[in-house]
Amino acid sequence: MSAPLHEARPAGPGRALPDTQQGMRRRNLARAMHAVRAEGPLSRAAVASRIGLTRAAVSTLVDDLIRWGLLEELGPERPGRVGRPGSALAVSGRGPAGIGAEVGVDHLSVCAVDLRGEVRARAVRRRVNRGRAPGPVLEELDALVRRVVAEAEQEGLWPAGLAVAVPGLVARDDRTVVRAPNLGWHDTDLAALLPTGVPLTVDNEANFGALAELWLGAHTPGDFLHVSAEIGIGAAVVVDGRLLRGTRGFAGELGHVPVHPDGPRCACGGRGCLEQYAGEEAVLRAAGLEPGEDLVGLLARRADEGDTGVRQALRDAGTALGIALTGAVNLLDPEAVVLGGALAGLSPWLLPSLEAELASRTAGPVCPVSVSRLGPEGPLLGAAHSVIRAVLDDPATVAVRQ
Repeated sequence: MSAPLHEARPAGPGRALPDTQQGMRRRNLARAMHAVRAEGPLSRAAVASRIGLTRAAVSTLVDDLIRWGLLEELGPERPGRVGRPGSALAVSGRGPAGIGAEVGVDHLSVCAVDLRGEVRARAVRRRVNRGRAPGPVLEELDALVRRVVAEAEQEGLWPAGLAVAVPGLVARDDRTVVRAPNLGWHDTDLAALLPTGVPLTVDNEANFGALAELWLGAHTPGDFLHVSAEIGIGAAVVVDGRLLRGTRGFAGELGHVPVHPDGPRCACGGRGCLEQYAGEEAVLRAAGLEPGEDLVGLLARRADEGDTGVRQALRDAGTALGIALTGAVNLLDPEAVVLGGALAGLSPWLLPSLEAELASRTAGPVCPVSVSRLGPEGPLLGAAHSVIRAVLDDPATVAVRQ
């Protein structure tokens, strides 16, 4: 894998730039990038109007962004306008790419996303990772990353960073998996086992799923509780457009909220956790089905065919979810609850009992529940887009590559 010559990690979404003349210039570069990405193609004059700077100041910023390969000129604007036509600017389809990866209990996946937000390369490997040592799993992930990077490089892209979504607790250093019960991993330093040569960020899969919903979801509010699931169940809280991480970065462990304190033992060491009633494997057990490669597809297909056992198992799972969510909704008062991950594909059978529990147990007005259109793709896309957002929020970080 070719390594970009970054000298410092990108500032990242929400990270403050220094309050200096250089910091102000970097913020203006970011404002120009975001304006073109949100509303482009735009002329220099239009960008100046959008961000409130002079045309001369914007022209200097734009020249740098073009030189760094972040913007491109498309030629004169459409004919028919009064005055001298300006050159239309657009976000480049070449240059930096965000590499997102996900370590799932039953799969590994990697994708490359360009500055326009388009997925340009992808690789998936179905493999049961539960109980496997981190080293071999991450060797396979590294091979997938290298494959995706090679495909992206053929299209003129280079990796600005790698973000990895994992089903577990991640330390504040953004690289160490403190505990991933469904993988059996403890205190695993992914940076030491993934020597990719690019800036690395590791985060909980539910956090990346929530960020994807915030950035890519349709009409998602700035305050919401995002719930996702595969074998386990995770959640993330977004407040004012930012993740609520908690003191140690472990906020959102909804799957280990006890819904029946005397229930079965959970992989976390507790009893009666939500995962034991609403995780994929728990629903399969309750429905009397054997695990397969496509658990969600199997459950949805059987439920759609009218299988009473599967439908009852999904109703019970929805009830358990509603009980756990009621506590979170009463405590946090979010604008909405968003179901993502595997839960999105099973929502027709989960929602009635889930919403009934919320309606009967919530102290205030009933919190609306919506279904993510991203489904199980959310964590992977959120990981890749987090790298892209870091470039957009501080474009000067790529200058050292020139």
